[in-house]
Amino acid sequence: MAGSDTRRRILDTALAAFGRDGYAGTSLDALAAELGVRKQTILYWFPSKFDLFEAVVDDTADDLADAFDEVAASGLAGLDQVQAIVDRVFRLAVHRPQVLGLVREVTRPESPTASRLGVRIRPLYDRARDFLMREMEAGRIRRSDPAMLLLSLYSAVVGMVTELEVQRTVGFEPTLRSTVMRRRELMRFLRAALTPENPAPAGS
Repeated sequence: MAGSDTRRRILDTALAAFGRDGYAGTSLDALAAELGVRKQTILYWFPSKFDLFEAVVDDTADDLADAFDEVAASGLAGLDQVQAIVDRVFRLAVHRPQVLGLVREVTRPESPTASRLGVRIRPLYDRARDFLMREMEAGRIRRSDPAMLLLSLYSAVVGMVTELEVQRTVGFEPTLRSTVMRRRELMRFLRAALTPENPAPAGS
């Protein structure tokens, strides 16, 4: 394998393992066997399992930031942008469930990199909070505490995505139809909770 390809393969395989088995349940020996390389090859690129975990967290944080920045740059406002973000998270759940598995792993209180992820995504959090505050001021989203609203949004979306993973674990592969239906249910709930009593006219 070429150098850059080797590093990329290690990161992708480690992401799947950490997201599925957690930090404690992942071993470099198992990763090396899965990759078809020697353990020393992994250690050449990442001197320890912790260094590899940090690199995976950084890589994932960059991917998430890019995805949310793309939505933010779309020009959507109010609940339309909230729905665009929910859609993006659901696409991640369907196509790259290991990303959300890693997010849950690193946000556990005992995670060795919980604070690192917090530092990496803090600018993203701040932009999301500022967006909600602006939309509330404009009358496009119901007024509430933006920090608590972000926490509720996170819990609702990740909880729904976790449900999909539980279904896979017990041997029931969610269909595209069932996934779309669950996403619609979530958006109906969010719109009911976030629509102001006297919404601002479209385009205002």
